[in-house]
Formats: sequence, structure tokens, C-alpha cells
Amino acid sequence: NSGKKKYLSKTPKLRVSLFAVLLFLVVSLGDEETVETYNKYYNYVDLTGRLKSLAEKYPRVANLSSIGQSVEGRELWVMRITKDPNSDTPGKPKFKYVGNMHGDETVSRQVLVYLVEYLLTKYGEESRITELVNTTDIYIMPSMNPDGFEKSREGDCSGDNGGRNNAKNMDLNRSFPDQYDETRVNPADIPEVMAMIRWIQEKKFVLSGNLHGGSVVASYPFDDSASHQRQGHYSQSEDDSLFRYLALVFSQNHPVMKTGEPNCPEALEEIFTDGITNGAQWYDVPGGMQDFNYLYGNCLEITMELSCCKYPLASELHKEWDLNRESLLAYIEKVRIGVRGYVKDAITGTPLANVSIVVASIRHNLTTGKYGDYYRLLLPGTYNITAVAPGYIAMEVHSVQVLEGKATELNFTLAPVVNEAAGGIPVTTYSMPSTNDPNLSTTTNSSDSTQTRPIQPQEFRHHNYADMEMFLLKYSSEFPSIVHLYKIGRSVEDRELYVMVISDNPTVHEHGEPEFKYIANMHGNEVVGRELLLNLIEYLCRNYGTDPEVTQLVNNTRIHIMPSMNPDGYEVATEGDIKGYKGRNNSNNFDLNRNFPDQFITITEPRQPETIAVMNWLKSIPFVLSANLHGGSLVVNYPYDDDKQGLSRYSQSPDDKVFQQVSRAYSQENPFMHNGHPCQDLYQDEYFEDGITNGAKWYNVPGGMQDWNYLNTNCFEVTIELGCVKYPMAKDLPQYWEQNRRALLQFIHQVHSGVKGTVSDMRDGTGIPNATISVEDIDHNITTAHTGDYWRLLVPGTYYITASAHGYTPMRTYVTVPKGRVEVLDFRLTRVHSDSNGQSPKGPQPTQNPSEKEFQKLSGFMRISAVQIGSVFHNLTYNTALYSGFFSSVSSLGQSVEVRTIWALEISNKPGEAEPSEPKIRFVAGIHGNAPVGTELLLEFAFFLCINYGKNPAITRLINETRIVIVPSINPDGREQAVEKQCTSIQGLTNAHGKDLDTDFFGNASQRVVEAQPETRAMMDLILDKAYTLSVALDGGSLVATYPYDKPVQSVENEGTLKYLASVYANNHPKMHLGGTGCSNNEQMGNIPDGVMRAAERQSHMGSMKDFSMDFGHCPEITVYSGCCLFPPAEQLTPLWAENKKALLSMLVEVHKGVRGVVRDKSGKPIVGAIIVLNGGVRVFTSEGGYFHALLAPGNHNIEAVADGYQQQRQEVVVSSYEAAVSIIIEFDMDNSIFGLPREFVVASAAASMTALVVTACIIWCVCAAKSNRQKDGFHRLRQHRDDYDDEIRLTSMGSKKSLLAHEFQDESESDEETLYANKI
Repeated sequence: NSGKKKYLSKTPKLRVSLFAVLLFLVVSLGDEETVETYNKYYNYVDLTGRLKSLAEKYPRVANLSSIGQSVEGRELWVMRITKDPNSDTPGKPKFKYVGNMHGDETVSRQVLVYLVEYLLTKYGEESRITELVNTTDIYIMPSMNPDGFEKSREGDCSGDNGGRNNAKNMDLNRSFPDQYDETRVNPADIPEVMAMIRWIQEKKFVLSGNLHGGSVVASYPFDDSASHQRQGHYSQSEDDSLFRYLALVFSQNHPVMKTGEPNCPEALEEIFTDGITNGAQWYDVPGGMQDFNYLYGNCLEITMELSCCKYPLASELHKEWDLNRESLLAYIEKVRIGVRGYVKDAITGTPLANVSIVVASIRHNLTTGKYGDYYRLLLPGTYNITAVAPGYIAMEVHSVQVLEGKATELNFTLAPVVNEAAGGIPVTTYSMPSTNDPNLSTTTNSSDSTQTRPIQPQEFRHHNYADMEMFLLKYSSEFPSIVHLYKIGRSVEDRELYVMVISDNPTVHEHGEPEFKYIANMHGNEVVGRELLLNLIEYLCRNYGTDPEVTQLVNNTRIHIMPSMNPDGYEVATEGDIKGYKGRNNSNNFDLNRNFPDQFITITEPRQPETIAVMNWLKSIPFVLSANLHGGSLVVNYPYDDDKQGLSRYSQSPDDKVFQQVSRAYSQENPFMHNGHPCQDLYQDEYFEDGITNGAKWYNVPGGMQDWNYLNTNCFEVTIELGCVKYPMAKDLPQYWEQNRRALLQFIHQVHSGVKGTVSDMRDGTGIPNATISVEDIDHNITTAHTGDYWRLLVPGTYYITASAHGYTPMRTYVTVPKGRVEVLDFRLTRVHSDSNGQSPKGPQPTQNPSEKEFQKLSGFMRISAVQIGSVFHNLTYNTALYSGFFSSVSSLGQSVEVRTIWALEISNKPGEAEPSEPKIRFVAGIHGNAPVGTELLLEFAFFLCINYGKNPAITRLINETRIVIVPSINPDGREQAVEKQCTSIQGLTNAHGKDLDTDFFGNASQRVVEAQPETRAMMDLILDKAYTLSVALDGGSLVATYPYDKPVQSVENEGTLKYLASVYANNHPKMHLGGTGCSNNEQMGNIPDGVMRAAERQSHMGSMKDFSMDFGHCPEITVYSGCCLFPPAEQLTPLWAENKKALLSMLVEVHKGVRGVVRDKSGKPIVGAIIVLNGGVRVFTSEGGYFHALLAPGNHNIEAVADGYQQQRQEVVVSSYEAAVSIIIEFDMDNSIFGLPREFVVASAAASMTALVVTACIIWCVCAAKSNRQKDGFHRLRQHRDDYDDEIRLTSMGSKKSLLAHEFQDESESDEETLYANKI
């Protein structure tokens, strides 16, 4: 540095120690005061030092990092400039500049270094720069090709000295995946491009500039065309006007560029109107970076050519900086135009990533980032904009005004669709390219693969069941972001059948992403596949994010790996077994690969638990491709596995060519397999051409798994024999991995071949599940998955493909399938009976009401306080009435001690109206304020029901036919005292008077020592409305469902039914029914059979709400403890809701079961108040209209009906767990007996008795009248003793009142009815 040298020349020569101190101070000062001179180029070392120095000096706004390395190991440096550069802040759009892509085009490299320094030094001084840095996430990469720069020579204007390409001589701007051409590039040769692809797809940049040299012009997409005409072909993108505008922003701020006349010596005739050009019109550039950004990266990028001379002399640099400074700044500022906002879940409020933002009339969508944020650059105008995501109802906003300047803010909240019910599920309306390009699945030769230096597995040994389980748990814990471990069932000996799924979003099926699986160890003594799959798990996990191929596979595929389908057989197999059978079969001694249903013969052996588990698994996930790994030979075997006549001959499937293709993809990567001569020492005559064979041609296998896959699911499966020795020695395992590792990866790549797309409804964009995809001349159809997406494996060629679905007009088109990649083909089907307005047939459809955006005000899982419940319920009621077409009702049950309202919500198509024929169910929560998880779940449940009314047929029917009452918080005072994340705290358990409300429910005066708490009284009044059929109470602190009673009783009448009701909830909960649900934070330890227990066995106590509901409300109530933590953190609520949603819905269904009916007399008059006695014990009463409904466990039951003045009736009913309630009609005859005697005799006797009584009364009256005159004086004398007489009357009256009170307030349990009911229950 010249400044530093000048300073040192003036320093006096002192003794060495003093000189050293001064030198240190001077060097430090010189570093701090270094000022850019704009007169030299920075080589790699200079560039690294300069960038590091700036990052250290401005840490509050600058962060330096590398996104990868060049071929020669140089870092690809990126300077991030924004406020708080070490954290990701939502709300700031991401912008990038990339320079020096061609190593000999060097002006961009220096100009970008100057821009970095300018932004950092002017931050805090100039308001324009300060605002830009504060509101934008700016990334600047000065050199994408540092190796090429080092080869270039200063003054070389035309690039004659080399340096344009990277160190592998690859042109980086011809090496990106292209929309028109199949780019054939070895990824190992272009690490710079692979790093850029990862970076672009990860960051989701909004706007970008790619800086080059060789002319002076701004070029915009597309860079090439389908015809690849060398020049003159305008290749227009969907955002052509916007790209032209962005290019003009740069060119019009550049004094030379805006003239349109670069006057470059080698092209003096070249003129660009306004200094801009369409890329392909200038010249065709296949594989360019700007097109990749637009098509696959969510980002709009243009290419700026900054100077005619590619590598001008350093003395020109200051001029170039002055020419480009304003253009560079003005272009960055355009990242804030158009529309911006967030997309969130309407229920949980959580941000939604990868939601498509669709602008009507512009067929190019972009997607939201990880915070649900999006930035859609648009020119000023009026637009209709829709947010679309699989599993959610699309939300469209009309007439969005975009003005010049800063972006219009537009937020979306999407309501989820019920996946359990039948019917369409909304998906992306418009076709859009995947943000993870399948074209990247280029073949990497085995010889070249070492150049990427992936991490290889380190542990090669045999894993028994315990070792395998530990291995899987370890990787599940170590790589939770890409790994999910689950179980599909158990073996005969009760070992888990584990599956590990590896993907960037491993827990869910992502729309458009294919499902792939490997299964091994089906025969327990064939163990190589088991160990290879464990090696594969380690390889994928440890190389994700660093190895391009692994990262691409994991990001674009959901890979399921089952290391062992027969863990029992493995445990008895013996190491060193070459061709034996010990351990081959399962523990019941059945061959699992002969146990599946077969197309040609009937399999008579009983279906084994392992087989059943796999069949259920394959039906539940839309697998596309699979391999079943075996041992005993070295070949890939494809369907069919058997022949109709049972002969060993070629048995061809309709997709024979596809099966041969995917089989060769594996075998050709395993040289020993591909040569076709396996196991010469064991089977000398065996030969398989190319290392593949048709299964039946080799030998017949009836009941095989691969054929069942193909014939019964969408999945194409082959069987791979991995080696001649079934159970090799552990020392040989490394060579098996080395022989098969490339083949295992290449086979997964095959899932990205053929055709894929979405079948949706033309009218509303709803995905159509179970639509049929048929290919002409191939007699094998596949069907779409739940959100309408499909994958159809095909060999390269041109096909006619038809999509059809019930109720829609089929659509047929042709498609050309390219080699080595998948072709996207979407279908939009028209309903058969649509009217002229495009309306669907009558009946609710899962479509979106344009005004549904109002539901964004409904927030679930946001820790609603007790005082907010009322306003939330009122808003919900208003919006459901306005937009869903039905009315819910909010009411106050009473107030707490601290005068908080206890709210109730009734959800019904006719709330407030008496509908005795409909069952009525009560959901309550929050009796213990320190366990508010139930409150949150019920609020979410209410939102879920209301939002899906009219859209989901099942939910709509349930609401129409059920009266649902939800009381989310019985103890609002306690809820306000409770503390979040306190799993065991008792703070808030009681009400404000310190009373545990679940010990305050007493119906008898003799049992109550103090007056009921106000919260208790409110609930008792609700319960005493005897119209309820079932009640479900939610609590926390355990994971179990309990049934009555809480009080200690010797036996419980009707216990079978009560236990059954609790088991319905537990069985529909993914964890509860397993029984091993002990919570370390309470007394619930050990195994709880089926997750159900009698309440008293858990914690016996008197005065519970459950017992009061049973004894006085005549309504069974179960209490569900939904989790071990009493007050879990908010982030745990979403998974808790997912666990409980199905169980809550199951109770809505269950309330419609049992037995129901009407009681009437012979004339048809309904009898109200009749007693229905169930199995000689439990009683229910008929309500208005004579209706009754009783829940009963499945089985045979005796029904007795009793009513005063009528003959008793008896009936037997059979209740099924799969059917709605048994409906019966009970008709009463008049009872003609009185006191057991004939009615006529009793009436005659009564008449005679009355006549005799009247005669006797007349005689007595006459006698008394005769004596009355003689007794007058006596009466007069009695009046003289009035005081004594009054005293006597007073005593007599007191005695009478005492008797009356005693009768009026006697113990209620003394009544015959109550005593009988209490004893029987």
C-alpha cells in the first residue's frame, strides 16, 4: 500500500525494540486507514485479504462466507451486507450480484469489491445507503471463477490468453440445467456451478445481476430458445415487460450503456436499443445462469456486460467504477417494487413455506421462503393474486393495486383442508417448475465419483436387531432435519419393523416429490442388503449439504429405507452361511416372498404379520419405485415373477421396457453384476445378459412381493440379488459396499424419469385424487395421490397419455419423454355436469369462498388468554355465519370467582333450537387451570369444524346431524395464574378460592359441606340439561383416557360400554393406545393396557365432574389426559393437535352409534319421560318427541321401556362398531291391570266404597248437629283459657313444619329412582 510505505519512510531509525513497537502500531494504523486507490487488480490472495479486512472492520453490517470451492480449491467468497448480517430476519428481500463468472472478464470483479467498500463506508453517513442496507439482504460475490482469473492476463481484451473457463475447461455459463436442452455435464467438473445451484435454491433470492465483460449492454431472459437459432430469435419469458424494465434501470443509469452504441472494436456495427437486449436475440446461450435463476430459483436475474475490453488495464478501473456505481445502486433498489407479504396458516398462525404465489395472466409462479415471506416483483398495475399450497384452500385477492415505488403489502392466511375426508384437496392451480431441478440427476461415472470426495461409511459389521435399532435411533437423533424413523408393524416375535425416511421434509409427502423405497432382509439369512442399507443411511446423512448428488437426491426425493423385513429370521441365521435356509423364513416358518396375494394362483398359507404390515404400508404411501434386496446370486430380477401355467419362461408385464431400463440402471453400475456370469463356483451354467433377468424366466415365484407392488399399487419394484453368499463374513462387507454404492444411488435417480404432474379441476384448481393416468398401448394404469400429483415411469419416446376421473371429461395429449430426466405434464379436467356458469353439481365442494380471507382473523395456537375466548368465539360465529353458511351460537354459562366469563360455543346447523332426534355431545376443558392444553385443543377444534363446514362433506354432515357444545375453559381464573412451559407446576390448578373444581361436584345436600363454587354451579346447570349423549373432558399431565367413576366403587355397571368409549379415543390417538405411556413427571408409570383405565385407578377422589355427569346428568363422560406436560410450550401445540384431531373427530362419529329410537303409544303419540333401562341397569329418559339415544359397546344388549300407565316393553338389539346407531320404535299398550287386579273389578269396588262413605258421612253430620246446641256454653268456657290453647297450637304447628321440612329436603339419594340408579351404575 503506497500510503503505508510513505508513512514508514519518515520513521527515524531507533533501537530494535522501539522499532518493533512502532512498526506494529504503524501497520495496524495503516490497515485501518487503507483507502481504495482503484488502480490495481486483486488476485485471489489480495481479494481474500481485502474482504476479510472489511468484514472485520464492519461486523454490524458485514459477514464474509464461502459457498463452496473452485476446482483448484479456492473459496467462492460472498460478502453479506445488511443490518445484523449473522441472523436471518424475515421481511428483508434477498439480492445478489455475481461477478467474474468468466475468469478473464475482470471489471466486474473489481467493481463489486468497490461496491462492497462503498456500501460499508457510507452506511450511517448517507441516508440512501443506510436505508438500502437496513431493508435489503445484499449478497455480493466478486468472483465465481477464481481459477480462471489467475490464468488471465491484464490487457487481454478479447480473451486470447485463456481464463474464461474454469480449471476443468468448462464454461460455467453453459453448464446450468437448461429448459430446452439436456445439459450433459459431469458435476465433478463444475463445483462452482453446483455450489451456485445449492446457494440459489437455498436462499430464494428475489433479484440478481450477473456481471460480465465483452460489450456494454444489459441482457435479459430467455438466453436461448427451443430452436437454438444462433442469433435474431427473441425468446420471451412470462415476465418479459418486467425484465425489460429492470434492464432499463441499469442501462439508463449508465452513461455509455444507455446510448445503445458500445462501439466495441470487434463489433463496431452492434447497436442495442436503449442499451438492452433479449439474450437469445443477441445470441443463443444454452445452460446459462440467468435463465436457471428465473426458472428454478425464484429469482429474476439479468446479465450486465460492463466493458468492451474483457481485462482492461488497471488504470481504467476508476473510470469503470464511476460509470457503473449509480446503475449498481439503482438496480438493487428495484428489489422493493411489486407486491410483498407473508403466507400463514389460518388456524395455527405458523408461516407456510413453498406456497405458490400466482399472478393471473403471468404464467410464472414463485414460492414463499421459510418464514412464509414472498416478494413478487411487478410493474405498476392491477392484478389478481392467489396463494396456493397443497392441503390448503387457495386464497385469491382481486384488484391488487401495485404503484410505482415501494411494494404493496399483501398477506395471505390459508385454511387447511381436512385430509381424512373424501373429495378434492386444493393444490397449485398453475403449473410451475420445481425449485429443485430433477435435471441435475446426471450420471456420474464411477471413475469420476472420487473427485467429489464424499464421506464413505466407516463401520462395516453385522448388526443384530439390538445393534440395528441403536444405529437407526442414533441417526434419527443426529440428523433430525432430514431423517424420520417410524414403524409399520411388528414381526411374529414382536420385533419392530423399522423404516427410516430421508428427505428434506421427511415427515410428510410433499406435493410433486416422488416416494421411493428400499426393502432388505426379507429372507432373514440374506443379510447383505440389510448392511448395505445401513451403509446407505450413513452415506446419505453424512454427505447431505456437501455432496451435490446426495443433496439433490435428498431434496427431491422422499427415500424410505427398511433394513429388515424379517428381523426374527435374521436372529437365528448364521454368519458364513453360503446357500442355506436357516433363518430364511419368519418365526412361523413361512417364506415371506411366497406370502403375498398372487395374480395367477391362490396363496393358501395364512397371511403373516410382516406381510400384512408391508401391504398396509404400501397402500398408505404413493410409492413410485422400489427395490427388494436379496442374496444368493448377482442379478436384478424384474416382473413378472411367475407364469400362469407355472412354467419357467419369460412372463412379460405391460411395462417390460421400463423394468428393463431401471434394472440396467442398477446392474451397469456394478461391474461384477453387469458381466452376467455370477457365482461361477456355485452355479457354473447361470448367465444373465447385462446382469438382469425376468423373474419367471429364471424360476417361478408365486406370491412374490414385487408383482404385488406392481399390480396393486402405483409402485414399480424389482428384486436385486446382491451376492452369491447369503451371509458373508463381516470382513467382506466393505467390498459389497464398494461394488454397490454407485448402483444404489443410480437406482434412486430412476424415480425421476418418465412423466410427472398434477391432475386438477379446471374450475377451481383443486387437485383430483385417484384420477387415472393411462398410457396408450401400455395396459397398466396408475392413479394420482391425495393432492392430485402423479409419477409415471416411462422409457424415452413419444406417448399419448390420458387423464380421467369420475365426474370429469377425460383429457388426452401427447408427450415426448427425454432421456435421463422427467417431463412435466399437468392435466386440468372439466366437470361433466357443469352449468353455464361453471358451477359444480349440487352439494358442498371443497372450494374456496373469495371472502374466506376473513378467517385470517381467527388465530389458533397463539396462547389465547381466558379473557380472549369470548371475542374469539364471537368472531368465529360471525365469520362462519357470513362465509360458511351456518350459524353457531355463543353463550355465557356464568362467571368465575374473579368475574371472568365461562363461555360455551354451540356448533350446529340450527343452534339454540331443540332437535331431540340429534345426538348432543359436550367437549369441556380447563377444569384445572394449570393444564390449558385442552383449552387450546378445543379452540383449534372449533376453528377446524367451522372453517371446514360446507367444504368438507364429512365435516358438514357431522355438524348438520350433531349438536356440539364446546366449553374450552371452566377455570379461567386458574388459567390466568398458570405459567407456560411448566410441566409439573400446580400453580393455577385451583380456582381463585383455592378449590380444586374437580372435587366440588356434589348433587346431594348431605354430601356438600359448603356452597358450590360459581364455576361448579355453572357447569352443573349445563350438565343437568339431560339432553347430552356423551361428554369428553380434556386435561393434561398424563397420556391416558379414563372412564367413570372417580369415586371408589366396588363395581361399575355398564363398565364395558364406558371402557369402550374411552378406548375409541385412545385407539384413534397415535401414541395413547400403545399403552406404554408412562410419564416420568407423575404417578402414571409402566404399561397401561390400550391406554385406557378406570378413573379411580388413576387417582380416586370424590366430587368429580365425571361422576356428577353420570349420576345426575345421565350422560357418560370420559376424561382424556392429552400429554405428560401440563402446560407445554406453544411450539408443541401443533404436533399435539395433529395427534388429537382424529381422536376428537372419532368421538363426533361415535356419538351417532349405539341404540336410538322413539317411544310412543298405539295412537302414535310420543311419550316423554319414559325410562329406557339398558341391560337391567343403566337408565336413560325419553325427551321431547319421545326420542332417546344410548351409547353401548358393540354386542348384544337388552332394552326395557317403562312408563306409567303402560305395559312394560322389552327388546334385544345388536350394536356394531362399524355402523350407525340401531334405530328402534317402541309402542306401548295401556296397562289394564291395577294393583294386579282386573281394571273392571277395581272400578266397581271403588264405586261401592264411595257410596258407603257418603252415607256414613251424612249419619255423622246429623248426630253432631243435634248435640251442638247443648255444647255452646262449654265452647264459651274454653275461650277463657286462650293463652294455654295458643301455646298448644304453636307446639303442634312447629311439629308439623318440622315434618314438612324433613320430607322436603330429605337426602335425594333416598328416592327409589335415585337409589336404584346410583346402585346400578
